[in-house]
Amino acid sequence: MPDFNNLPSKLPQGKTSIFSVMSTLARENDAIDLSQGFPNFETDARLKELVYKAMKDGHNQYPPMNGIPELREQISAKIEDLYGVKYKVDTEITLTSGATQALYCAITAFIHPGDEVIVFKPAYDSYEPAIKSNGGKPVLVQLKGKDFSIDWQEVKDKINASTKMVIINTPHNPTGTVMSKEDMQQLEGLLKNTNIILLSDEVYEHIIFDNIEHQSASRFPGLAERAIVCSSFGKTFHNTGWKMGYCVAPEELMKEIWKIHELTVFCVNHPMQRAFAEYLKDPENYLSLGSFYQQKRDKFLKLMKGTKFTAIPSSGTYYQLFDFSEITDEKDTNFANRLTREHKVASIPVSEFNIDKKDNKQLRFCFAKTDETLEKAAEILNRI
Repeated sequence: MPDFNNLPSKLPQGKTSIFSVMSTLARENDAIDLSQGFPNFETDARLKELVYKAMKDGHNQYPPMNGIPELREQISAKIEDLYGVKYKVDTEITLTSGATQALYCAITAFIHPGDEVIVFKPAYDSYEPAIKSNGGKPVLVQLKGKDFSIDWQEVKDKINASTKMVIINTPHNPTGTVMSKEDMQQLEGLLKNTNIILLSDEVYEHIIFDNIEHQSASRFPGLAERAIVCSSFGKTFHNTGWKMGYCVAPEELMKEIWKIHELTVFCVNHPMQRAFAEYLKDPENYLSLGSFYQQKRDKFLKLMKGTKFTAIPSSGTYYQLFDFSEITDEKDTNFANRLTREHKVASIPVSEFNIDKKDNKQLRFCFAKTDETLEKAAEILNRI
């Protein structure tokens, strides 16, 4: 009988993600789950009807590898309208199985053994494993202070001949911060006259508050010419389980991404593509999201005002960080665990995303929930 116990692992330090850990803990303890990032309310009934119509109309076989032309045309028009740059429909837009697949394909297409990739921490937990599994080296830059600002001098000091890629995420998970125009211009200047690729995770592009404007990498010519921009229909339209996303990039980069995309999934859900192609024709379906989620953010902050948790209001995403240092000096992982088991509210400890798991006594709560859910959670948290 074969012995597979000593096979070399591409990810020897790999472990179950904190999202799975906390969601499982929430289920086991019948807790209100504000940990994992998904809405607990329904997607638009019209969008579901459009998927059903596409199925009835016979769109149930393989679509083109990079997505149906009708949807790619709508994506191109949306980006041009919002950010002023036109991506070629046939060669610069690809539909993917969620944004995570787009991110993985982009990293796998370009990162070779020994290549360095700059990652800003705290960071979404799929970046580093994808880099490492391709033999690359994550070069970590910790965001600074309570506003999670970027020290651009530190970034400049870490760029060298081995730097192949920089990964950014705005609006940012888990902190809820948003990169400014000045940040993007600083990055544009640093990457000028290099062959460094920019991987820009913009899955929360439409979930942004307080009249802040999303600074897509596509807006800046010096970034757009080297950027792979990843977006998510699941995050945008309250249907994360559909696993539908897309990426855009200059043709020269997209050709390499296609090679990985074709071998991993080849293509993605056909009837859903038909539905999104129709749904995107009304821009209000995504332009209204900022105000929709800002109302939820504001409601949650108001409900939490009487607690000993403190917060800087999130500027984007549907996450809110709360500082609990006035409540306990426990490690955030221990407190999050106890909060779930004893008080029946699940959250995410932010140290899991930091360099060396630095504990700043912060928990991340997802407020993409019904008002009833937010009210029940806040009622419990007000008693702590």
